[in-house]
Amino acid sequence: MAIPNFLYKNNRVLLKELTKTDFKLRYQGSVLGYLWALLRPLMMFAILYIVFTKLMRFGDSIPHYPVYLLVGTTLWSFFTECTNQGIQAIIQRGELIRKICFPKYIVVVSATLTAVINLAINLVVVVIFALINGITPSWTWLLVPVLVLELYVLALGISFLLGAINVKYRDITSIWDVCIQALFYAIPIIYPLTMIAETSETAAKVLLMNPIAQIIQDIRYCLVTDQSITVWNYVGSEHFFWKLVPIAIVVIVLIWGSWYFRKKSKKFAEEI
Repeated sequence: MAIPNFLYKNNRVLLKELTKTDFKLRYQGSVLGYLWALLRPLMMFAILYIVFTKLMRFGDSIPHYPVYLLVGTTLWSFFTECTNQGIQAIIQRGELIRKICFPKYIVVVSATLTAVINLAINLVVVVIFALINGITPSWTWLLVPVLVLELYVLALGISFLLGAINVKYRDITSIWDVCIQALFYAIPIIYPLTMIAETSETAAKVLLMNPIAQIIQDIRYCLVTDQSITVWNYVGSEHFFWKLVPIAIVVIVLIWGSWYFRKKSKKFAEEI
């Protein structure tokens, strides 16, 4: 039992050090440094807020729409950062993988954990912004970490799967960039889901089957307004199975990604 415990301890230390290194290197050489962890999602939010709220008049019917929009952009920034870093992690740590024998999943997990640190910082800003906007704290805020964990598990599963494929086929990064752009408009981030529901209830329900949409809407419901459409209050009780589809997708992606990553990881050192 001593040897496995020793190995587990070494793995934890390696994960911790890699995470710290990834986070420091992310902002090394920039003038503003760690402030970019806050500025990037805030700048994105500011642009979208001006364009879609002031010019196109989105969200007039949504209470606390600025916070509603900020929640969406913050979570989306986390998901894109998490997957982008996770997919490229094995390639970026090629030298380390060739020189040292250790579980390769640690490299992917450490890369995605830097996105978690950024998200934690950004969520503090979201909470402050929500309080300034007049939102009253409630017990539902306690559910937010659970939903964030669901989003992280989805991002990690995608990172394992596409990261393993990316070792041999480097086109995956470019393909994923295109997919990310398409997903951004396919998910109700900048527009309220009520706009889709007014046109087609079926389309709204299909959108909610996407785990990212389900998570963002659930967090908006818990943190911003109970008028947010969620899979739990929009899909009828007679279709309870469909309410579980987004969670099932997350679990399947994680299992599939972990299995494929473990299968291919034995040859990473040769293929990088």
